[in-house]
Amino acid sequence: MLKHFITLQWKSFWRSASLTSGLFMKLFMGFWAIWLIIMMGSGGVGAFFFFKEELGLDPLEVINRFLIYWLVVDLIFRYALQKMPVINITPLLLLPFNKNKIVSFAFGKTVFSFFNIVHAFFFIPFSVLLVAKADYPAINVLLWNLGLIALVYSNNFLNIILNKKDNLIFFIGGIMAILGALHYFGYFDVTTYTAPFFQGLYNTPFLILIPIAIALFLIFISFRSFTKDLYLDAGLAAKSKDVKTENLDWLDRFGKTATFLKNDIKLIKRNKRARSTVMVSILFLFYGLLFFTGSVEAYDGPVWRIFAAIFVTGGFLLSFGQFVPSWDSSYYPLMMSQNIKYKEYLSSKWWLMVIATLISTVLASGYLYFGWEVYVAILVASVYNIGVNSHVVLWAGAYVKTPIDLTSNKRAFGDKQSFNTKTLLLSLPKMALPMILYAIGHYAYSPYAGYALVALAGVAGFAFKDKVFDIIESIYKSEKYKTISAYKQKN
Repeated sequence: MLKHFITLQWKSFWRSASLTSGLFMKLFMGFWAIWLIIMMGSGGVGAFFFFKEELGLDPLEVINRFLIYWLVVDLIFRYALQKMPVINITPLLLLPFNKNKIVSFAFGKTVFSFFNIVHAFFFIPFSVLLVAKADYPAINVLLWNLGLIALVYSNNFLNIILNKKDNLIFFIGGIMAILGALHYFGYFDVTTYTAPFFQGLYNTPFLILIPIAIALFLIFISFRSFTKDLYLDAGLAAKSKDVKTENLDWLDRFGKTATFLKNDIKLIKRNKRARSTVMVSILFLFYGLLFFTGSVEAYDGPVWRIFAAIFVTGGFLLSFGQFVPSWDSSYYPLMMSQNIKYKEYLSSKWWLMVIATLISTVLASGYLYFGWEVYVAILVASVYNIGVNSHVVLWAGAYVKTPIDLTSNKRAFGDKQSFNTKTLLLSLPKMALPMILYAIGHYAYSPYAGYALVALAGVAGFAFKDKVFDIIESIYKSEKYKTISAYKQKN
């Protein structure tokens, strides 16, 4: 049975419409996985010597104090990024496969998830140093690690249970954010109550039975929940709900484009994935605080100011634009069978991104607190986003073959099929070009000369909008049937 499942997964990958991008993305993600492993290993070694030799503290006690934050952040990142254990379940239900075995194989894949394994690269070097350099009893350190492993896998299966329960995960994250703020400002220290438990995993051997029991309980609950919903007319059935009509006649001033604009606004208001994209763009408004406040020394360079401003004003443009036309993937084949002009369709997406960029620019006026020059960078970046980046993201979207599940906010930050050689090359004008233009003007003459070059590029892009749209339209037409074929593959 296991051999059958592995064979099906293998064929699914190699026969996918996104084979090339899938291979490229696996190599790309492999590079970052190696980088993260090195960082985690270095962190484990560095944490030991920093706490012990630099601060003169007990490294184990310090780590135990902050483990509660580690686990909660891990859970939130899992919820946002970790894929659910789905292996094309719907077709399998038509075959003589035992449902328990289907779920067992799906859950078995999560055991070897990178989200679980990566923790070991921090804690193993740290634990080895505890035994070798600080003379901690090896058996106690081993039991402490077993307890942490159980808690990490508890997060893994808790994430499965919490799938699609946004309100609950936001509640957990909000509570921990409040507790973290109270701890930071000295009003209430939650670690006073949590640290003894983690320290107890080291001091009291039988205490590891608690995290092991929690992990086993969550495995049982998640397994039972998945098995219970493994029916075409139950957990796998499409959910339907009532929607309200609304008056968007004020958009009629945009002519034929208004029809698509209305659909896009309704899509954003009614669908979880689209709303998550809006939330991401709002978070980007605060991204500039890392650069404009001087809180991160590495970002003090003048060129980074333009980099930050691009994200501050273009959060929606970058997050929404990368999935055009995937937002319409559920009915894209039907839409392409109608008498619809690509230019009108693309123009509606362009106007939506322009309006969002202008709103972001106004909301970012709070950065005037850090000086007029900071807001000049934001204004200039807004012009560049409208004149250049709005076209580039539409262009790159022609090569993205990612059908989107609008009812789920999973992978709201991106998807593996969004990355391929063409989209990565097209990302250079979005980020690198404005930084290069600003650097040329800044170092050759003055900061304002740099701003002028970036703004001039944006104005030029806007001036040649019609010509650029003709090029983009021709690309969408040439990719039309490849896109339709890819959207029909839901895996």
